[in-house]
Amino acid sequence: MKRRVVVTGIGTVNPAGNDVSAFWKSLKEGKTGIGPITLFDATDFPAKVAGEVKDFDFSLYLDRKEARKMARFTVFAVAASKQAFDDAGLKEGNFNPHKTGVCLGNGIGGYEVVEENMKQLFNRGPSGIAPMTIPKMISNEGPANVSISLGLHGSTTVVATACASATDAIGMSLDMIRSGRADCMVSGGVEAAITPFSIGGFSKIQALSTKYNDTPEKACRPFDKDRDGFIMGEGAGILILEELEHAKKRGATIYAELAGYGSTCDAGHLTAPDPDGIGAAASMTLALEDAGLKPEDVDYINAHGTSTPTNDPIETKAIKRAFGDHAYKLKVSSTKGVTAHMIGGAGGVEAIVSVLAIKNSYIPGTLNLETPDEGCDLDYLPNSGHEGEVRAALSDSLGFGGHNASIIFTKYED
Repeated sequence: MKRRVVVTGIGTVNPAGNDVSAFWKSLKEGKTGIGPITLFDATDFPAKVAGEVKDFDFSLYLDRKEARKMARFTVFAVAASKQAFDDAGLKEGNFNPHKTGVCLGNGIGGYEVVEENMKQLFNRGPSGIAPMTIPKMISNEGPANVSISLGLHGSTTVVATACASATDAIGMSLDMIRSGRADCMVSGGVEAAITPFSIGGFSKIQALSTKYNDTPEKACRPFDKDRDGFIMGEGAGILILEELEHAKKRGATIYAELAGYGSTCDAGHLTAPDPDGIGAAASMTLALEDAGLKPEDVDYINAHGTSTPTNDPIETKAIKRAFGDHAYKLKVSSTKGVTAHMIGGAGGVEAIVSVLAIKNSYIPGTLNLETPDEGCDLDYLPNSGHEGEVRAALSDSLGFGGHNASIIFTKYED
């Protein structure tokens, strides 16, 4: 018998809200967090819009001295983790810190730290590099600082599988708890890469939208015929995962059960998914098998839905391949029109959406879907949500390098 794993806490900082309540309100209202880039002067860049975190008060979670030692992505990770930890009601005496770990997805690390100190190196030589450069820039400093902030001594790791990072991190945390190596895990993902080098680099491979610079609220349009690329986002989405009996013993509130995980690699192209969606479909099928579910048991898929010409029809093929005839009965939506694409953090925020869809019996719609692409013919809930029971929700993430990851949440039943 596998040890059962449940979600007992959630926290987020993202372009559409600096906590879960604000984020869910934006989702229900179809209010996007995408706008003109303000974190740097994007005048000379082809892509000029992004999903930036706005009006964020880090002092609610960190003092100024602590924050100065962290890159932007780490600050987001700590803030969202503290939200989730408090939401779960974890406190001294009701959990074992040596059996509580952290596993976060992150694709890029502290890019703004790298860029600033590269400038200093070129302008002033080695003496210009700030002492905290390395501890701030490397990806593992996100989860490490979460462990330090919360006093956790369990396994603390980072997963880097591009846009699948957070979903893989959640799946690996599931395995940690099932195996008995942990009782609780702080898991999800984080990213903060709205920087000149990042935006310039993604623009060079024509991955970002450039068509809607004057109407940023329309720029991210998953599954729409007029989509032209993804929108870079930033932020963190964190879940507290807990072994069921451990959660029940301390009287925790349970949002949903994390029931299944699947992960594959296309082993084909560095940036393009398999054209027939074979790897993505296989990860969904593995997650279904791991959860002990049939395709018809799933009511909702939170799709990767990046709004790129390549991803959306291939992901549609993958869903059809994995779910067969049931694909046309599923509700499918991409919430990136609200949050933008948070790269390594995307799967964390989208896992929270899936959990809240189950808890609240409400599925958010797909923003800016006005003219469906002929290769995208499923029920994507254009521009409006759907009220109704969600027994099981699958969230999938597809990343550069051919990484595919899928997780399944189910309604908790004792």
